[in-house]
Amino acid sequence: MNDRLNSSDFPATGIPANSQGLILQRGGEELILEKVSDRFTVRPADDLSPQQLSQVSWGSWRRSIPNAQLALFTVAPTQLESAMTEARDSDNVAFASHVYQIKDSPATRVYLTDQITIQFASWVDAAKINSIATTFGLVLSKPVPSLPNTFVFLVSEQAQANPIKIANQLISFPEVVVAEPNIVVHQQPYYQPRDPLYPQQWYLNHNGGNQLANGSHIAAEQAWNITRGVRSVVVAVVDDSFDLNHPDFQGSGKIVAPRDLKENDFLPLPNEKEASHGTACAGIAVAEENGTGIAGVAPGCALMPIRSTGFLDDESVEEIFNWAVEKGASIISCSWGASAIYFPLSLRQRAAITRAATKGRNGKGCIILFAAGNANRPVSGSMNEQGWQKILVKGETKWLSGFAVHPDVVTVAASTSLNKKAAYSNWGANISVCAPSNNAPPGMWFQQEGYVYTQPAIATALSGRGMFTTDQVGAAGYEPGDFTSNFGGTSSATPVVAGVAALVLSVNPDLTAKQVKRILEETADKIVDLEPDLQLGRRYGTYDENGHSQWFGYGKVNALRAVQAAQKLRPSTLSTNGQIGGGNNSKTSIPDNDPQGIKSAIAISESSLVKDIQVSVNITHEFLGDLEIYLIAPNNHLVLLQSRILGRRSELQATYTVRSHPVLAQLLSLPAKGRWQLWVIDYAPQDIGKINSWELTLGI
Repeated sequence: MNDRLNSSDFPATGIPANSQGLILQRGGEELILEKVSDRFTVRPADDLSPQQLSQVSWGSWRRSIPNAQLALFTVAPTQLESAMTEARDSDNVAFASHVYQIKDSPATRVYLTDQITIQFASWVDAAKINSIATTFGLVLSKPVPSLPNTFVFLVSEQAQANPIKIANQLISFPEVVVAEPNIVVHQQPYYQPRDPLYPQQWYLNHNGGNQLANGSHIAAEQAWNITRGVRSVVVAVVDDSFDLNHPDFQGSGKIVAPRDLKENDFLPLPNEKEASHGTACAGIAVAEENGTGIAGVAPGCALMPIRSTGFLDDESVEEIFNWAVEKGASIISCSWGASAIYFPLSLRQRAAITRAATKGRNGKGCIILFAAGNANRPVSGSMNEQGWQKILVKGETKWLSGFAVHPDVVTVAASTSLNKKAAYSNWGANISVCAPSNNAPPGMWFQQEGYVYTQPAIATALSGRGMFTTDQVGAAGYEPGDFTSNFGGTSSATPVVAGVAALVLSVNPDLTAKQVKRILEETADKIVDLEPDLQLGRRYGTYDENGHSQWFGYGKVNALRAVQAAQKLRPSTLSTNGQIGGGNNSKTSIPDNDPQGIKSAIAISESSLVKDIQVSVNITHEFLGDLEIYLIAPNNHLVLLQSRILGRRSELQATYTVRSHPVLAQLLSLPAKGRWQLWVIDYAPQDIGKINSWELTLGI
């Protein structure tokens, strides 16, 4: 394939012949391309290793683009055409092509594949389609499902032009409705925290890898494009202790109403010999995004650490839930249960949970989560038990976790990094959802007269990644250092779901606890595990007619889908008691090509909580496509109002609302008082402009 085509017999396209290689047909539009002067791609005729590619004479190999079977090379600009000619003459090269960039968007590299998609008019028959394809050296590859008379063609070696030029010729034919070359561009990454250990948190997002099945994460990055959580949403984690000195629990307003019920004080810190299960759970849910360590599922939300006594009675359960409700918890995460095979809740215990679930959050209810347990047993049901150590359990045995079967509780099971059932995860009709965790043999420990009793083991090796999270600072804890890489159990799955619930409330704080539970269930991913359980041989990894699985509940939580569902339930017009705001009419120059940008402030003196928000801006700039525009709240939480998609426009008079830009919902429920700032950044040289004015209106 090359750039030559003698097409005097073809209809006129309206595009000058010398420009046909620089117009990209895309979505009914014509995008202007520019050739990149120092790089090109080749498609090797045979599979060549990176070492072989790095030894060729026509350029410096940079990387492979595997989905298109392309290899990218760089050369000096003066050598580009000669290098491409040399590559084309090689027996090892099927074709060579320029690399392009979209005009006015120089960061967008465009790589050509050998595919063109063509939609023909309904009246065009197969014979005519074949004739046109043959004329251009195209080979039919496959039809496009659900699109009539639409096909994918391959550009063969007999073609006399590259796919861009061919598409521009085809679009002029009366028989052709659409002709688009298939191009490759870099995927735009979703938001990722700066925290250096974040890449190890596979359960939040991943793109595959060792022991990582496609989609075994919770789509946190995509959800973070909408919200990363707000401080007004408080996650109470009830556990053994919390290392509140950990860097990932620092930040203004991060810790709310800590309580130590064991020592009857307000410092629920671990002693030197404790592993601090609570530190690990809290990190999964809400570890702060602060440029160090990790990030929690809801890094912007607050943490209420509650240290339990270690024993469960009516008083202690009431103390736990009453404290959480009185101090403003939104979510109560409990990665524990009773050390008993059969444990129904007392009347008071049931009532304490019901009160929290119905009276908390000013009557909307706290979202209460409990771990299903790690024994690979039903949360409610009977089993014929054999093989327990010391014959602790034998014969027909009833199992019951009273906390997990409470109707107001979100009961959480565990899936693995391979999207399978975690071998230990309890199961049954009461499971609400599952969430990622590690994989390990089942276990249940009963501390009786100095003995630890365990159940029959699984001989088979178990696959799956551990959960990476916060650990005690220093040598204490699960591992030396400040983090642990192999946390797990339904203990770690539960704070994952707690974090997702916190994101849900961050975009829609008016939801009731029942609504949040329903959102988590209805938006969950229906993962399936057809393999028998390795210990019991049971197959509960599919869903019944109601969409429920005994192993996975209604599925694996999906943060993005849950947040989107919460947004849709938000009232179209938020009720407010009034409005406050201000304006800044000081004309301010925007520094050219400066990532520091310029900030313009508006001070708000009212301390009411924000219930609605509107931002109006007036900016002139010679090329608005250079600009990104952010709003910074008084707590330094920033949201992107405008990305670099304004192109050649020179005047921007726009109003951004919660309805038009849901990202602003991240700032709802924050105190209005303080300095609000408009931050404008110019990312490209030459064109200049200024902020003429901007206004902020807050509903309270």
